[in-house]
Amino acid sequence: MIKVGFGFDVHKLEEGYDLWIGGVKVDSEKGSVGHSDGDVLIHAICDAILGAVNLGDIGTHFPDSDPEYKNIDSKILLGKVCDLLEREGYLINNIDSTVSLEKPKIAGYISEMKSALSETTGVKESDISIKATTTEKLGFTGRQEGIAAYAVVLIRRK
Repeated sequence: MIKVGFGFDVHKLEEGYDLWIGGVKVDSEKGSVGHSDGDVLIHAICDAILGAVNLGDIGTHFPDSDPEYKNIDSKILLGKVCDLLEREGYLINNIDSTVSLEKPKIAGYISEMKSALSETTGVKESDISIKATTTEKLGFTGRQEGIAAYAVVLIRRK
């Protein structure tokens, strides 16, 4: 049996914060504001996985009201979500994702992101797609007020 899940996440961008995307620290004047490290790509992937097996969302499992998750590395959260997926009897077949932000350009980081995600999820890098886009200066991402990420995962029974 196969199932598909979709995830979406948004974070505000501000000076004085680090910008983590896909488990990689990206050089940037602004960073992602969040209870954890604010990694929108990992958060979208977590929601896609959880949605595929109908286990709620990332906020259900790792609420921002819980001090245990304050400033946590989102790769840890992704690892826990993958453990939940495995307990349900599924494996990730592939991940397809898109990150939307005006700047900085992240194309040079995508290989490193794929490696970090592969190491965390056990999915082959060749089965992880990360794309980057802008919104042509439109909306909150275009004004550099925030960052957004979308993810789709295909899972299959073990």
